Amino acid sequence: MSRHIISVLVENEAGALSRIAGLFSARGYNIESLSVGETLDPTVSRMTLVVRGDAFVIEQVMKQLHKLVDVIKVNDLSEETHVEREMLLIRVNAEPAARAEILRIADIFRAKIVDVTAASYTLEVTGEESKIGAILELLRPFGVQEVVRTGKVAIARGPKARLRRVDEKLGKAAPSRAATQDPRVIGFAD
Repeated sequence: MSRHIISVLVENEAGALSRIAGLFSARGYNIESLSVGETLDPTVSRMTLVVRGDAFVIEQVMKQLHKLVDVIKVNDLSEETHVEREMLLIRVNAEPAARAEILRIADIFRAKIVDVTAASYTLEVTGEESKIGAILELLRPFGVQEVVRTGKVAIARGPKARLRRVDEKLGKAAPSRAATQDPRVIGFAD
């Protein structure tokens, strides 16, 4: 059972997340991680799902996702070079004697101190899963009060083909010539 990171571009409409999550639960597949956010086009969202399965299960999931009306594009990022990150917010006890050591650990991992109280530090750490796990283990002896982790987010390295405008991808009317020459207009890689 290998781990797959699936990127799904969906129309940003009510119920899209529910339909995709329902597809997985109806078939008994577990979603290990799920992140959703708007793209440059506010009418399109990107979902990043982490699932485990053999080649057959992943193939079935991809086929089922393609059938959903809201889905624009599905891509298994595990099959190509990509960058993936996760974020951790961790609140740790910060006794006066331990504060310097906690700050040293934060510096080594390039973590940010985002909140300080008389009894605790809250750190923000971004990186690969192994980095998140390592800082978590180093801070555990100080007394971890709370941990919040995002799901993975991932992006393919470099465009695979020429870029298209989002309107063209969604089947809308072609934009005016002036709009297509606007250097601020960025599309999605096919």
